[in-house]
Amino acid sequence: MKSVYQGKTKDVFDLENGTYLLQFKDDVTGVNGVFDPGANTVGLTMEGAGEAGLKLTKFFFEKINQAGIATHYIDADIAKRTMTVLPATVFGEGVEVICRYRAVGSFIRRYGKYAKEGQTLDAYVEVTLKDDDRNDPLITDEALAMLSIMTKEEYTILVDMTRKIGQIVKDELARKGLELYDIKFEFGRVGEEQQIALIDEISGGNMRAYRGSEYIAPLELEKIMLEE
Repeated sequence: MKSVYQGKTKDVFDLENGTYLLQFKDDVTGVNGVFDPGANTVGLTMEGAGEAGLKLTKFFFEKINQAGIATHYIDADIAKRTMTVLPATVFGEGVEVICRYRAVGSFIRRYGKYAKEGQTLDAYVEVTLKDDDRNDPLITDEALAMLSIMTKEEYTILVDMTRKIGQIVKDELARKGLELYDIKFEFGRVGEEQQIALIDEISGGNMRAYRGSEYIAPLELEKIMLEE
């Protein structure tokens, strides 16, 4: 297999048979040693984070596939911390899509003059460009279209898929007595028809979850979600 990309939390390899392999690492995003799913830098290394992230990703991607929503997921090998996926092209150089159910993190940093910490949000969706040098700036549907990153029709599909997938994750967490505050997704185009599909991962490192007022760390979240 051929190395394609070395990312913050995963490395990507071309299996040269029409599929790709994602290798999960123990690195998670954050700032100054504090985990933050919205950060664009590696903040710390957590032993077991890669395996935990893959287990939860496998769990959620299989649920999403069963719901008839397109993803790039094929299968996963937990022991090797790898996931086999369909090749996908990203929008521009990559976009991240956040679905917010509570006002926390970067949302409250931006809009704290108007919002209260932890106030309820109605599955608010925002799109940011993957651009470390510019701190992943927010972008609107009009700007995305004007810059030829995606069409307005694709944006509408993206938002609808984000809310549907977010609800699946939210419902699964609720079954374990947890509340989803926000979650970050990535999307791309797969197949000859360039169908919009969920890509990357869905793990504790991509979301904030709470039990009452208690924040649940990524590794603990995986244990709670996958315990019998």
